[in-house]
Amino acid sequence: MKNINAVYVSLVALVVAIAALVMCIICCTSNKGGANVEAALMEKPELVIEAMQAYENKQREEALRQVEENIASSAEELNNRADDGVIGNPDGKMVLVEFFDFSCSFCHRVYPALKEIIANNPDVKVVAKPMAFLSPASKYAAEAALAANEQGKFAEAYSAIFEIEGRLNEESINNAMAALGLDMDKLKADMKSDKVRNTMNASSELASKIQVSGVPTLIFNNKMLQTLDASVIQEAIDAAK
Repeated sequence: MKNINAVYVSLVALVVAIAALVMCIICCTSNKGGANVEAALMEKPELVIEAMQAYENKQREEALRQVEENIASSAEELNNRADDGVIGNPDGKMVLVEFFDFSCSFCHRVYPALKEIIANNPDVKVVAKPMAFLSPASKYAAEAALAANEQGKFAEAYSAIFEIEGRLNEESINNAMAALGLDMDKLKADMKSDKVRNTMNASSELASKIQVSGVPTLIFNNKMLQTLDASVIQEAIDAAK
């Protein structure tokens, strides 16, 4: 749906740019020298495309600026929300935030990169914000991980779910949680608690506010990192040190 909206916005921007150009031509041709403008456009029609591209670039820059402002104004909620799950050093001075979905294939690809980052950077805290929109199992897995947090084992649950072999479903998730030695009765109760539900809702609302358009989305030092590569994340961390 978000991709459809983005295409729609782009088309609207394109129509607006063309309309503005037509109005400019009409205005110019009604004044002295207007024929020169029309002749120039006839000779170099690529000027129309260049004008539209410039307009689209300006729109993208403005959208990026707005996203950065929203991220900056949400820094406390992004980095330090008490009920979020944390992997790595919970007291780390540098914070990497991950919006992810346990059913996302690209999130599975970035998972080993994050493990590498955590292993090599003991001063980094990774705040993991699970989303649940790709499959019914996404919600169950997210609830299980956040419920495990109530028993002090979010990081273990996070890894266990990502390392499940085969299909992700309630049975495989339950087996993975039981293997961690969790109190399963407490886990099941906590999965349906207001605390877990509120944490998931808060992550979803925050993702919408800062315009997270897909998963995984990584945010470090209040800037989005669009990568699955540990080396790119490490470069950002090194630059911040």
